[in-house]
Amino acid sequence: MPKDYSSDEALWQHIIDKVETVYHPVGTCRMGPASDEMSVVDDTLRVRGIDGLRVVDASIMPTIVSGNTNAPVIMIAEKAADLILGKLNLLNHT
Repeated sequence: MPKDYSSDEALWQHIIDKVETVYHPVGTCRMGPASDEMSVVDDTLRVRGIDGLRVVDASIMPTIVSGNTNAPVIMIAEKAADLILGKLNLLNHT
């Protein structure tokens, strides 16, 4: 039988019943190409449209990893440090 969401109270109760938090939220400032309207951060961790701001945490991950987010966030931070310091990308030699 379909639920009745015709009132604000019924809709609010549905939200309370169904919404939950997650322990490792990701994707709130997802990284991706400029063609992706949902991405906020470019491949150098810079926030599009705001000079001098980078995001360096799990929020840039487009999707959650299958394990704990600690190691990937450490890797993101290491990459950010290299980008900020202007170090070479050892894989691409650029």
